[in-house]
Amino acid sequence: MGRFRRSAVRVGELVEYELSYRHAPELEVIFPDSAADFTPFEYVGRRYYPTRTRQGRSLDRAVYRLRTFALDSVQHLVLPVTVLSGHDTLLLPTSAAAVRLIRTAPTTLDGNPPVLRQNLQVLPVEPQFNYPYWLAGLGVALALVGGVVLGFRRGLRQRYRRYRLRKNHAYFLAQYARHVERFTLSRSPTNMERAITLWKNYLSTLEDNNITSLTTREIVVHYQRDADVSLALRLADRVIYGKQFSEDDTETDLAFELLRRFAERQYMQSVRGSGEATALAAPAVAS
Repeated sequence: MGRFRRSAVRVGELVEYELSYRHAPELEVIFPDSAADFTPFEYVGRRYYPTRTRQGRSLDRAVYRLRTFALDSVQHLVLPVTVLSGHDTLLLPTSAAAVRLIRTAPTTLDGNPPVLRQNLQVLPVEPQFNYPYWLAGLGVALALVGGVVLGFRRGLRQRYRRYRLRKNHAYFLAQYARHVERFTLSRSPTNMERAITLWKNYLSTLEDNNITSLTTREIVVHYQRDADVSLALRLADRVIYGKQFSEDDTETDLAFELLRRFAERQYMQSVRGSGEATALAAPAVAS
């Protein structure tokens, strides 16, 4: 059994068509899906209900949402139900359901639609965002920026590298001065060892090498037996490993000062190597 839940509908308006079928419980029933022929209607959606069995009879029910754009005054729909019985398939057509079309266009006295009148009046149109032109402009801007970057990338890289060098050097000086101050207050070889480790790590990052695992002798050889490095590390080893402190702080102060000066010299060489002709020395930090 098929029926429309409303007796009348407008063009393009949704209308619900209910299809139901009572049968023996042992039968398998298949209702139409979206691929069925709903002419003159258009399929929009459907909703199935679970099978209910009472007093030896089962009821299957589905509701289809349809709409029509046909202009017939009365429109009919017949949907078949498929019954599976063993290897046989039986197609059972349901009774035709009808719905009346509500016409909204005014008519003349003779029942015909009114004659259309031509209207050439210009109506205001809201301006829309011009995406193609803006996208083209954005592409041109990106191309210009890319050209500038490609043309000056060497200079930009040098400026960025010098900026990183200055930032890392300032951080090193601040941390180094803090370790020196802690050693002065505590006279602990641990604080001196931390200062030497910081110095090695900074030079390893600055020169892109690894001197943190080298011994004092290997570091001296690595820096071509630099007098400042040799003397400073020898004095530091005497304190760290030999626990030999001078009566005053002159030797440890000298070791800290020599290592700081050497780090600044290496920093200046790195800055000049990055393409800067004239570099200002970093402010000295008193040890």
